[in-house]
Amino acid sequence: MDSFEKEQNTYNNALKHISNVRKGTSIDVEEFKALTKEYGRLLRYLHRVAKFFDIAVSDSLDLADKVHYDELTGIYNWRFLEATLKQNIKKLSRSDSVLSIMLLDIDFFKQYNDTYGRIAGDGCLVSVAETLLRCVTRENDIVARYGGDEFVIVLPYTDERGAHVTTIRMLESMIERNIPHEKDDVADCVTVSIGVTTIKVKYTHKAADYIKRADEALYMSKQNGRNRYTYLKF
Repeated sequence: MDSFEKEQNTYNNALKHISNVRKGTSIDVEEFKALTKEYGRLLRYLHRVAKFFDIAVSDSLDLADKVHYDELTGIYNWRFLEATLKQNIKKLSRSDSVLSIMLLDIDFFKQYNDTYGRIAGDGCLVSVAETLLRCVTRENDIVARYGGDEFVIVLPYTDERGAHVTTIRMLESMIERNIPHEKDDVADCVTVSIGVTTIKVKYTHKAADYIKRADEALYMSKQNGRNRYTYLKF
């Protein structure tokens, strides 16, 4: 008989004796004391096992959840972004729906870091992420950090007009946030440049192509003076 079977027999015998006590059946007192002691030990052991299992499951869920988020800003990361874009392509293509994508970066961010230091630069990224989150209001809208000082905003079921409204809100909100930046050539505070594209989604599309088109629009925003957005059709 292995250890598990012995524990199981002890547990079952203890339950049997407790049942007999409740029924008023005659029992061996010493044996009952010993079994009760073992029963208590087993309960404590099971409690520890259950607690350990709960912690392990909780840690596992936390880890799975953290995989989707950027460690610094707390918003979604590029892994989640890519997975979400693939899901949107699959879903929106069925109804021939539209999707708008924005690629955004912080103007003169290298100069910001050089002037104020890396810690301040991290704080700036967090502030920009918070500002962008306030500018999107729908449950399915996604704000993700793409890497460095680049952010991507995904707006399902949003046409060019809707993208325009959201983009203007972002540009204005960054000015209102008023993060000091003495090396910004277009303002005395942190500004952003944005590239936007709108797609009538087809199942043959690739997420990377969406990002590439938004990146082309972003490049034009930078070339034309920054602190602005450029729209290009997909």
